[in-house]
Amino acid sequence: MPGPIVTVRRWCAKFGQAYADGLRRRRPRPGDKWHLDEVFVKINGERKYLWRAVDQDGNVLDILVQGRRDKAAARRAFRHLMKKNGAVPR
Repeated sequence: MPGPIVTVRRWCAKFGQAYADGLRRRRPRPGDKWHLDEVFVKINGERKYLWRAVDQDGNVLDILVQGRRDKAAARRAFRHLMKKNGAVPR
């Protein structure tokens, strides 16, 4: 008889993707207005920039940590957000 870890691993292999797909389908659709906030954080003593995108309803769309803070980094974060959500803000 297989141990409990093997049983959980088999269950995840068999049902995990269907479960994840169901959760993704039930996730609320993003609104048409997006806001991009940035915060400075220190990670291992280095200054990083945490970008957080939310829609008008307050749903978090994406969180991204980058080492740079410039126009190219903001565009990269926004492109990643649009690709991930498959939507374009108003």
